[in-house]
Amino acid sequence: MSGTLRTGARSTARAEIVTEEREFTALAASWGRLYRRCGTATAFQSHAWLHSWWLSYGTPGRLRLVVVREGGELLAVAPLMRARRGLPTLVPLGGPISDYADVLLDDEHADRAAATLAEGLSAAARTALIDFREVRPGGAVERVYEHWDGPRRRVGDSLCLELPAGSMDELVGRLPSAKAQRVRAKLRKLTALGVERRVVGHDEVDAALGRLLELHRLQWEGRKVTSEHLHERFSEHLVRSVGPMVRSGDAVVTEFRLDGAVMAVDLTLLSRRLAGGYLYGAHPRLRERKADVAVMLLDACSRHTEGGGHGTLSLLRGDEPYKHHWRPAPVVNQRLLLARRRTAPLMSAVVCDVAARRWGKELLRSWKERGGGGP
Repeated sequence: MSGTLRTGARSTARAEIVTEEREFTALAASWGRLYRRCGTATAFQSHAWLHSWWLSYGTPGRLRLVVVREGGELLAVAPLMRARRGLPTLVPLGGPISDYADVLLDDEHADRAAATLAEGLSAAARTALIDFREVRPGGAVERVYEHWDGPRRRVGDSLCLELPAGSMDELVGRLPSAKAQRVRAKLRKLTALGVERRVVGHDEVDAALGRLLELHRLQWEGRKVTSEHLHERFSEHLVRSVGPMVRSGDAVVTEFRLDGAVMAVDLTLLSRRLAGGYLYGAHPRLRERKADVAVMLLDACSRHTEGGGHGTLSLLRGDEPYKHHWRPAPVVNQRLLLARRRTAPLMSAVVCDVAARRWGKELLRSWKERGGGGP
């Protein structure tokens, strides 16, 4: 079902709440047009990604899309759902497998759309706290935060590492001389081995993603891995979403062949301002042949940004040591909490929990630096 929410009388824009999956499906075309008009959007806000995620991970009855329409066209969308946690909360669709969360705003009418969306969100929240996690700095939801007429808080969330968009030569040129020489030697090694790179056509995407997931399982066999990547629901989501995203230019799948066999597959997500390698699978034989997989993947990803079409080459979430070899800039995602007067205590509880967890992590890190309590 959907319902119109009462908003400011001066604007012809109106906010509605969508709770039915079939209506979510029907929004694909208008959502896609809005997505193209929102400069801050990442691929994680595309309809293909979020609708597919809902089909794999959503719970019937919990969908809460707040949309702003004017003259039949979408001006804003906040893709939310009611969370299954102790506190009544509205959280973004996409879950932990999405590196960035945000709303969509029409750039041409961003301030007005944000104001109307803020009113709609306030009406939709009722007794729930709105908890926007993993917002990239500069995200569209920051405008909604500015218009929010109620208690609000901003705290830090996950760390992302980012590089300027450019060619591999430009990325190597940012490194100290000795490191740059080592990277160039690794690139020459890939050429000498005969590693061939091929962008997969949209009609081959499903099969290529199957190979990616098989190789991903193989490369992590016997080691700690993100367990969700091994679930059938994740596989179904990836195959269902990425095909349309490749056709619309929001994703690219690349295969790497050695001696005629596919030895690695990479999935890179693209948007107007950002490109980032999302997931890959690589056969252990590549490392046995002394091929540097990280260099190989970054070289492929940089080819999608070297023309200047994307402002940032993101290494996405995570502080893994290998990422720091490239001298990336640390960028901390934001967590924006929006409450109404009567739900302010819920916000305070979340802020206290965040502070307690951060304090606990600092204590653990300090304990490890002191030798884990040993003599």
